[in-house]
Amino acid sequence: MWYAIIAYGFWGFFPLYWKWLDKVPALQTVSHRLVWSCVALMLFVVASGKWSGLRSAARSPRTLLVYAAAAFAVAINWFVYIWAVNAGFVIQTALGYFINPLVSVLLGVVVLHERLRRGQWAAIAVAAAGVSYLTFASGALPWIALVAERASRAP
Repeated sequence: MWYAIIAYGFWGFFPLYWKWLDKVPALQTVSHRLVWSCVALMLFVVASGKWSGLRSAARSPRTLLVYAAAAFAVAINWFVYIWAVNAGFVIQTALGYFINPLVSVLLGVVVLHERLRRGQWAAIAVAAAGVSYLTFASGALPWIALVAERASRAP
């Protein structure tokens, strides 16, 4: 529970962090994130001794294609998020992260045929009402939220 609280606490302060970097172009920031994430993951593979799994994945064109598509989707998500915060579209970026769980629940109900209890439906209704209100109050379709949310759902 504490890990979740700490993680979401940090996540809530990320817009401030990206705002401090507003002089750095979003593409450069995303490039650094990609390179340093790759370095960190390689260090993890070395430390854990999981080279065989990495080698077998690298030999499979299908696996490489899926990983490349996922990396591209994450890069789009990161770029749009960082650009939007630095351009002053913080509400739109926040809407993306409010829409994301609603889409996850919708997929669970439609695709996995999950059944929700009355209290869960009430929570979803409140969240959907909040997203609808913020969308209506902003006076524009939250395209940034939809692009960032859609990119985070790609393979």
